[in-house]
Amino acid sequence: MDMNWTQAELAFRDEVRAFLAEKLTPEIRRAGTLATSVYPDHEASMAWQHILHARGWAAPHWPVEHGGCDWTVAQHYIFNRERIAAGAPSLSPMGIHMVAHVIIRFGTPEQKAYFLPRILTGEVFFCQGYSEPGAGSDLASLQMRAEPDGEDFVLNGSKIWTTHATEANWIFCLVRTAKLGRPQQGITFLLVPMDLPGIEVRPILMTSGEHVQNQVFFDNVRAPRANALGEVDAGWSVAKYLLEFERGGSYAPALQVRVGEIEAAAGKRFDDPVFAARLAELRIRIDVLEMMELRLLSASEGASVGALASMMKILGTELAQDLAALHLEAAGAEGLAYQPHAVMPGGAVPAHAAPADGYATGAPWQALAPLRYLNERAGSIYAGSNEIQRNILAKAVLGL
Repeated sequence: MDMNWTQAELAFRDEVRAFLAEKLTPEIRRAGTLATSVYPDHEASMAWQHILHARGWAAPHWPVEHGGCDWTVAQHYIFNRERIAAGAPSLSPMGIHMVAHVIIRFGTPEQKAYFLPRILTGEVFFCQGYSEPGAGSDLASLQMRAEPDGEDFVLNGSKIWTTHATEANWIFCLVRTAKLGRPQQGITFLLVPMDLPGIEVRPILMTSGEHVQNQVFFDNVRAPRANALGEVDAGWSVAKYLLEFERGGSYAPALQVRVGEIEAAAGKRFDDPVFAARLAELRIRIDVLEMMELRLLSASEGASVGALASMMKILGTELAQDLAALHLEAAGAEGLAYQPHAVMPGGAVPAHAAPADGYATGAPWQALAPLRYLNERAGSIYAGSNEIQRNILAKAVLGL
């Protein structure tokens, strides 16, 4: 693997930098740099998606015929790194980065024609209906029922930890359409409009105080059977394919930015050799992760990486947790105050009353510390707990 950029790649990097400098407004940049979790402010994220879509860069990883870019793996990496370094917010992943890939692979021509253009524009905004109160990492034990009735499925049950359910107008769900031999059988992947009668959304406040997560209840909801993605009763294969995109991705660029923020702000903390050593260890681990990501991207040429997405998920989320813990320590006493008004939470903070004068103790990077610390605790649980990911690697890679 050649780690030196070619002249063409350097020219592309300069093109991306120029675009970011021109189009990234101070308000949108603030939402990116002061995001408290992987989910930035919704309105700012959608505004940024519209700007990217106008340039044709909203979904560069999609096939060209559906609106993607004919970029090399190096160009994808450069774009992602420059976007993060410039402070641009991420886009909500459920549509563009997750369900779009399974629509492209498993969808009918009619489903592709309807959903893909509307996901790009933001007209269709998805949330994810996977987990249930009794089915989290053991997702195959899900019980939400979908009983066929004429041209519809009748849905009963609930989904939990549903991010952006209050903003979404569609949800992709795993539903139980039959009870067969193995629990993975008899599951169907279904696309459901959120405005159907019988759907109720109840908020769940995160430990950080933000309203991003929800529980969604389905009471005799009639959803068209034509919205099944892939074969009825064979949705487990669709779900596994989607999870590769949820678990994979590139963690290192964002972690490099965060460790750089701590290095720039920690000041006299570096007089403590223990703190300095811990920060240096994190920097080394992030650099190693970057090399692994680059090798994996180079070898896969942008295709699905299969079980190795589990490895990236383990390393990336656990590094993020360790970095958040050191960030909290570096913030000191000023980082102990709960002050979401000084940053840009990913959702409403209904229990918090900001001071009239906007006063904040310390700097924004210190206000971020407790919120990011609390939010990163979920990283090793969502998209399948890291214990489950280790089991996947043991079976698929080591043959155990």
